[in-house]
Amino acid sequence: MNLFNTSAIAEAAAGTTTNSGGDFISMIIMIVVMVAIFYFLLIRPQRKKDKAVKNMLNSLKTGDRICTIGGFYGTIAALKEDTVTLKLGSLENTVVIARWAIRSVENVSTENDASMPEV
Repeated sequence: MNLFNTSAIAEAAAGTTTNSGGDFISMIIMIVVMVAIFYFLLIRPQRKKDKAVKNMLNSLKTGDRICTIGGFYGTIAALKEDTVTLKLGSLENTVVIARWAIRSVENVSTENDASMPEV
């Protein structure tokens, strides 16, 4: 009598190998799917936003009305490499801010100046 049934052991080993191979492939597929989801939901939109902000900061020119991240509205009086001089109000008050501190460029319409915030 054979204590060890070699054919049963061989079949069990072959079945385990097949299952673990399938589990490994499905695990790799799940990881790839998760990375793709993170890319399309988090990384790609952030890159697009960063690119838009960089383009906005590079296209600044003297005379643009802007809003800073601190909530100040002003008109650009002078531009340097990393700084911007803003004219605040009508009394020639100026302030120098970092270029990265600009939140947005306000759309200036010549017909409807009343819609713009007073500075």
